[in-house]
Parts: sequence; structure tokens; C-alpha cells
Amino acid sequence: MAYRADFDWMLQDLAKGVPGIQMIVVLSADGLRIARHGGDPDTADRVAAACAGLQSLASAVADEIPTSDGQMRMVLIEVNGGYFYLMAAGPNAYLAVLSNIVAEPGLMSAQMRDLVDRIGPHLTSPPRRNGKAV
Repeated sequence: MAYRADFDWMLQDLAKGVPGIQMIVVLSADGLRIARHGGDPDTADRVAAACAGLQSLASAVADEIPTSDGQMRMVLIEVNGGYFYLMAAGPNAYLAVLSNIVAEPGLMSAQMRDLVDRIGPHLTSPPRRNGKAV
């Protein structure tokens, strides 16, 4: 999947709204990078690939919650030195953010949700079979 430069302004808006963002990645459910802001392309590709496994794991855990519909909405991981956020952003698409400790998790979550609400239809990735969109 080719990088979509038209997402730049959308991701920059999030980066400007929350201090401490290091990288933003939009990815497909199968772990392919759709767009990024900050960081280098190779790191963004690794983050996207890792997110595919993480969202799958989160969905499996959600299936174990009796009142859940099994859909992952958001994952937050705190590590020494920062945070990692992964949010469902549309059909077969996710929004991932890596930040330092300056970023406030509540503000980050709210800003990510606002971004997804505003532009969610643009953050979709069609399902693929045999490497081709279906």
C-alpha cells in the first residue's frame, strides 16, 4: 500500500494538539502503514506491523468480556519514558501514537477520539485478499 501524503494535515493537527507526540501511524488491520507523521518510514513500518498483532490480541481479550462486542476500541501501554496508544479508526484501519512522558494520556485519548470522529471515513483500508483490495 502506498503512503498517502493527503493524510499529512490530519496527522499534523493531532501532533500540534498534544505536546510530546513522537510519531503517529495510520495502519491497516493487517499491519501495513497507510500514513505517518514523525519518525522515519522504517520505524513506522515496524510499529504498524506490531500493531496488527496487538489489535488482534486486544480483540481476543475483548471476546472474554461478557458485555463486550469483541471489538477493540483503544489500547494504552505505558513504558519507561513514554506511552503507546492504539485506537480503532475506521473499518480495517487503526491510529497509533507513540509519545514521551510529557503527553497526558487523558488529553491524548480525547484528541485521538476527536480526530477519528472527524476523519474516520478517510482512515479506512479496504480488506485484501492475495495482496489486492476486495
